[in-house]
Amino acid sequence: MDKLLNIIFNRLRGILYFICVTSLSLMLIIIFTQVVTRYIFNYTFDWSEESARFLFVWTVFLGSALIIGEKGHMAVKLLSDKLKNTLAGAVLNIFIQLCSLVFISILIVQGSKMSRVMMFQTSPALGIPMGYVYSIIPVTGILMLLYFIKDIINIISRAKALSRGKE
Repeated sequence: MDKLLNIIFNRLRGILYFICVTSLSLMLIIIFTQVVTRYIFNYTFDWSEESARFLFVWTVFLGSALIIGEKGHMAVKLLSDKLKNTLAGAVLNIFIQLCSLVFISILIVQGSKMSRVMMFQTSPALGIPMGYVYSIIPVTGILMLLYFIKDIINIISRAKALSRGKE
């Protein structure tokens, strides 16, 4: 089971990484093209600024899910490092994860509501419903939720091992 989870999350990491790199590259190409056409040909594409902004937003949200999966987010670890490899440390880590799950749940629920509400409004240049742009909020929340559930399972299994005296 542990190997299967590692394979699934490694694939998810690879997919997220590919999407982030591709969308960032596409955004840079669009912005570079816009600057060149503006200063050389005195012309700008109507859709370029808006599409670059939307790509940036999606890259930031997906990148935040990727960072959560890599455990690269900022954290104050003074107390959890002092309690490392103890049962109290495991309980503290579970509490931290549960607080994060509350935030992620709010992100998923409210992001879903915002996506549905914004479907009536279309973006000025691209003409797509803004609900599609806002849909990245619940998608990212679901990805973060998956990573946090995996972390909680790992913490609980380590806590069980600690309570048995194996670590």
